[in-house]
Amino acid sequence: MPFQDTTPKKPPRRVTAAYLKRAAMAYLERYASSAENLRRVLRRKVETRCRLRDEDPSEFFEMVDEVIATSLRIGLIDDARYAAARVATLRRRGGSTRAIGAKLAAKGVSRAVVADVLEEAEGDDEAAAHAYARRRRLGPYRPGESAPYRDKDIAALARAGFSFAIVRRVIESEREEV
Repeated sequence: MPFQDTTPKKPPRRVTAAYLKRAAMAYLERYASSAENLRRVLRRKVETRCRLRDEDPSEFFEMVDEVIATSLRIGLIDDARYAAARVATLRRRGGSTRAIGAKLAAKGVSRAVVADVLEEAEGDDEAAAHAYARRRRLGPYRPGESAPYRDKDIAALARAGFSFAIVRRVIESEREEV
């Protein structure tokens, strides 16, 4: 029978501003983040600690907001810079404008920032659709005969957020033209 530790666990330390700053720095060292996403991460950490200590987490949310404000002020987080980097990455992978907007909205980036970044971003939806089709081997990028799979390929591109006109042009294009 394996050894089971029956000693009572010590509750974690109280949430402090220094703890939240360290947690924010540790998170930002590993991941790029928007301000709202970092706020969600820190709030989850506070809620977890407070649940284990039987405390009310709402009294610490003001400290979270202060850490976010400080991070914004000193330039550790910048929603526009974060959005621009994500748009470039997602465009290269074949992300549609609609899908990119949804992903950035899920991370808490405002619609205005997303619209500005998408307007400035290089590449268009048709190039992204070709990149997506190439990566997923759809349409002209499918090895062998692609005609029997035409409807499935159209559906896959449409689910990825591309308009029907773009989908049709990509599926009906020839491999040499692209």
